[in-house]
Amino acid sequence: MTLTVLVAPSGFKESMDAEQAADAIAAGVRRAIPEARVLLAPMVDGGEGFTKALVKATGGEMRPVRVTGPVGRTVESFFGFLGGAESRTAVIEMAAAAGLSLVPRDARDPTRTTSTGVGELIRAALDAGAERILLGCGDSGINDGGAGMAQALGARLLDAEGREIGFGGGALARLARIDTSGLDKRLKQVRIDVAVNWSNVLLGPRGVARVFGPQKGATPEQVEALEAGLETYAARISETFGLDIGHAPGSGASGGLGTGLVAFTGATLHPRFDIVMQYLAFDDALGAADLLITAEGALDGQSPHGKVPCEVARRAREAGVPTIALAGTIGKGVTDTFASGIDAFACIIKRPCSLDEAIEKGEKFLRRAAEDAVRMILVGLKMPRRAAVRMSAPEAHPGPFARNMAMQTALR
Repeated sequence: MTLTVLVAPSGFKESMDAEQAADAIAAGVRRAIPEARVLLAPMVDGGEGFTKALVKATGGEMRPVRVTGPVGRTVESFFGFLGGAESRTAVIEMAAAAGLSLVPRDARDPTRTTSTGVGELIRAALDAGAERILLGCGDSGINDGGAGMAQALGARLLDAEGREIGFGGGALARLARIDTSGLDKRLKQVRIDVAVNWSNVLLGPRGVARVFGPQKGATPEQVEALEAGLETYAARISETFGLDIGHAPGSGASGGLGTGLVAFTGATLHPRFDIVMQYLAFDDALGAADLLITAEGALDGQSPHGKVPCEVARRAREAGVPTIALAGTIGKGVTDTFASGIDAFACIIKRPCSLDEAIEKGEKFLRRAAEDAVRMILVGLKMPRRAAVRMSAPEAHPGPFARNMAMQTALR
């Protein structure tokens, strides 16, 4: 029997994109089983790689552009156009203008970073004749609720004295009035569909400030200040647009950019895999697979809430395909991923090392981890069938061990 392995990882932030991760896993699989059939389906979730993946899948084209980055300096960015019948559909990933990778480590202060460049990308797409925009949210370095984007598109955010409040999440607490008279009129003629993590909301204990603020460099005091600013922002949006969006699904996507997109551009938010799976060939490849290997930078209790490994694992479970997940770090609550379809997981880092080394050698670590995982499967396949069946009995070996034996039996 020739084993067919579907490789469907996400990217590892600041280390490798999804295509590089897929290639590394494939190389590891082939080192363990040279004759294995390996199918590659690098996954994107709206963050880094979203534009390139959709443009490549449809035979479209990339467009370079310079925009304002998250710390206020000009950065080289891009958007794309889909090919084929959707040739007037532009594709934008917010990470290309306001992603965490564009924020130097010594400048990671989400009270100051801005989504201005996202608005500039939207303007550039409109200038190029876009009739529809697909916008991916993910991997953000901001916490300004999309305020900077709105300002770039012509909105004025004013304090009690009628002055512009400035940029960044820290400025939102001063917001007293929104003036939309200068908003780009072309926004009314374009359809904007946004791929978001449906679990992310703007406000509250599960809101973007408290959940993601610390990951972007916020201190505990700054987290509370950001939350207060976003509460003020949501109140002004409610007064101006009649929208009660603070706890709406997807409103917290990319530091609250989901909220700004709905309010200022009339965008429609969608669970991100509802968008992505329209253009990627994952489901077709899954039908031919005996095993799925997925991967991401971190696997933890947040993973079941819209992260790539659990999203692809759910589909794999429905198709009867076992799933192994590889991750740079394994965090609290990781066993919650079993309920999402992941059958086994492993950390790719096997020895103590610095963050810089982990990033630099990420592909090497991932390749070796994939090889190790497949070699462990081979051990199971070499066991006598009667032993595998006996050990899989729930009354004798419950829990994860039984799941692993069932997976091995399925691969025979």
